[in-house]
Amino acid sequence: MHRPLVIVLSAWATTVSAQEPVDRAAIAQINAEGFNRSSRVSELFDHLTNVIGPRLTGSPAFRQAVDWSAERFRELRLANVHTEAWPFGRGWTLEKLTLEMAEPRYFPLIGYPEAWTPSTRAELLATPVYIGDWTAEQVRARKAELAGKIVLPWQPQGAFITEDRPQPTDHQERVRIGAPPNVGTTGPVARREMGALMREVGAAVVLQPNQGQHGTAFVLGNRNTRDDAAPSVILASEHYNLIVRMLQAKLPVKLRVDVQTRYHTADTSGYNVIGEIPGSDPRIGDEVVMVGAHLDSWHSATGATDNADAAASLIEAARILQALGLRPRRTIRFALWGGEEQGLLGARAYVGQHLAGDANAAAREKFSVYFNHDPGTGPIYGWYLEENQAVKPIFDAWLEPLTDIGVRRNVVDKIGSTDHLAFIAAGVPGFNSVQDYREYDVRTHHTNTDFYERLNLIDLQEAAVVLATFAYQAAMRDAPIPRGGPPRP
Repeated sequence: MHRPLVIVLSAWATTVSAQEPVDRAAIAQINAEGFNRSSRVSELFDHLTNVIGPRLTGSPAFRQAVDWSAERFRELRLANVHTEAWPFGRGWTLEKLTLEMAEPRYFPLIGYPEAWTPSTRAELLATPVYIGDWTAEQVRARKAELAGKIVLPWQPQGAFITEDRPQPTDHQERVRIGAPPNVGTTGPVARREMGALMREVGAAVVLQPNQGQHGTAFVLGNRNTRDDAAPSVILASEHYNLIVRMLQAKLPVKLRVDVQTRYHTADTSGYNVIGEIPGSDPRIGDEVVMVGAHLDSWHSATGATDNADAAASLIEAARILQALGLRPRRTIRFALWGGEEQGLLGARAYVGQHLAGDANAAAREKFSVYFNHDPGTGPIYGWYLEENQAVKPIFDAWLEPLTDIGVRRNVVDKIGSTDHLAFIAAGVPGFNSVQDYREYDVRTHHTNTDFYERLNLIDLQEAAVVLATFAYQAAMRDAPIPRGGPPRP
């Protein structure tokens, strides 16, 4: 059970590492502030998930989240609050979806269009065509049977994602880091070829299964989807399989499908939100400790675990430090990124502008560390250390006073596919939080079930306390964070 710490020790005491000072008094203050009635993390999380909702980069809702986040930073009296724009492309929103079986019995279907899919030309009421056993050559040869039709291009989904990735803090040995492999769809046509093939034959709409089960649908999308692509809808696999089996049984199936979407082209920029607590030390005050999380999400749910929990905890961490009036020696900079789901675009744009290349060599020298919060659910258990053995005694020392609120241990391994990689590529230290993976990979990550109910208040508070603690400790230590060491054998 998580509970606030009660610590009565001298301001600078030592812990796991005899050489690494730990400000236990400040940690106790951070902990008390993070778990008291002044906490706003629940309010922040509620607004991101329930008020704003899905935050697909480029959409009006994403821009609403950007403006709202910047205003929260201003309310906290952070310095230099601003947004930074970078090229993204057109946005997209879903305006309407009708998806149901009309014959031989009425049955509502669970499904979601892929992001950036175009609209159907009109509402369709027709018998679908199953082509899951056709080769690409057969599809082209029978084009007349598919033009203007509802097409089911894959064999019934028989493989599902059934296990979350191993929780690395449950193991002392090194474990595989990263999401379980995508089990994919099956059929004679390669998945990478199917979209172009459906456009070529003029399918009116394509219905597809996915790796989720129990009604879970994994729904993504491609911002480079062509205007003349066949609209694509991801179905709950049980419903997709039902339709295929009914067709194979020669039942007179008819589906009603209507997809209405809108592209947004007035503003084709993505945005990051930046604010900071200026450093107070005349010697190292312009050195930077950065904390970041991505603000964007996919569209079939409200992006609770990916990544509203982290965004809310980051804003709350800034509130905690400001409320306590702590004066970090280095500058603590907070960032909320856009475009993470499309390839770490916001973080890469920031790094490209501020840290990468010869022109930014001086800025790199003054950049101490980047802490990223994503992926996973709820609390922060520790940090992936990117095989940087030099930071382990430092991070272990900072983590030890937090064990009473649920932290576990730092993991020496690397983790991929999130924003800290942009910083590592520029040659500065970047680390990602270790979070909970229970029902994350199998149930919530990029799915239609990633809603408010997946999180609880205590876990969000705990994450905010850990973020504030690590940012403050990194900003206060005499030396910047080590830039690496020999990989662990």
